[in-house]
Amino acid sequence: MSLPGYITEIKEFLVQNYFPTEVDSVVILGSGLGDFSSAINNAQKIPYSNIPGFPVTSVKGHSGELYSGEVAGKNIIAFSGRFHHYEGYDLKKTVLPIHLAKSFEAKKVIISNAAGAINISFNIGDLMVIDDVIRLFQNVSSFPSSPFRYNLYPVSDKVRRIAAEIGLEIQRGSYLYAKGPNYETKAEIRAFRILGADVVGMSTVPELIEAARLNLPAAAISLITNMAAGVEMGKLDHSEVEKAARERKGDFARLVTEIIKRL
Repeated sequence: MSLPGYITEIKEFLVQNYFPTEVDSVVILGSGLGDFSSAINNAQKIPYSNIPGFPVTSVKGHSGELYSGEVAGKNIIAFSGRFHHYEGYDLKKTVLPIHLAKSFEAKKVIISNAAGAINISFNIGDLMVIDDVIRLFQNVSSFPSSPFRYNLYPVSDKVRRIAAEIGLEIQRGSYLYAKGPNYETKAEIRAFRILGADVVGMSTVPELIEAARLNLPAAAISLITNMAAGVEMGKLDHSEVEKAARERKGDFARLVTEIIKRL
C-alpha cells in the first residue's frame, strides 16, 4: 500500500541524521510516558520541530522528540509525544507514526496512552492492554473507503502472556475513542459504560486502525491515570496523569521492553 509522499522525505532526513534504515519496533509514548526514553540504549533524539514536514505536539506531557536507539538488542524508534486530532491535525496526520513505522519496515508497533477508567473495578495506576475499541467520533472520510478487517485479540493475548511471565498484573478491556480536548461529561461516561467501554481517551484508535490497514501488528497499552467523570468525586486534572505515570514508569518500561523482545 502506498504511503504519503512526505513520509519518504522524512525518512530520508532521519537516515541522513544517523537513524537506521530499518527498525524492529516503533513505540508511541502517550501522556506522561516519555520517561521510557531512558531505557533506550545508544539513544539519539531529534526535536519534532527540526524534522521537515513533521507536526509539532502542543499537549502537556508530550516532549515532542523522536528517538532512535536499541532496546533488548533491537533497533527501535520512539515517539515521545503524539499528534492529536483535537490539536487541529486531520486524522491522516495523526497516524504519521504508523506510516513512518511502515517505511522503516518495522515488525511491530507499540502504542501507549493515558486513559480514564470507566470500569469501576479498575484503579488509578493500572496498566490495561486494549483488546477492542469503540469508535463514536471518528471522521471516517479521513480514511480510505476500502473495507478491511482488524482484530486486536491475537496481539493482546500475547501481551497478556508476556506480562504474566514477568510477574506483572495487567487489566484488559475496550478503549473508547473520544475526540476531546475536553474531558467527558458524567452523562457521557454513563452512556459509554452501557456501551461496554472500560476506559476512554483521545488517541490511539486512529493509529490502531491504520496499523491494521497496513498489516502492521500493533500492541496497545493504556495507563489508567484517572477515574472518568462521575466514577469518583473531584475535578479531573493533568497532574493526575503525571503522578500515575511516575509511579508506574518502571513497570511500563519493563513491559514494553519485553514486548519488543518477545512479540
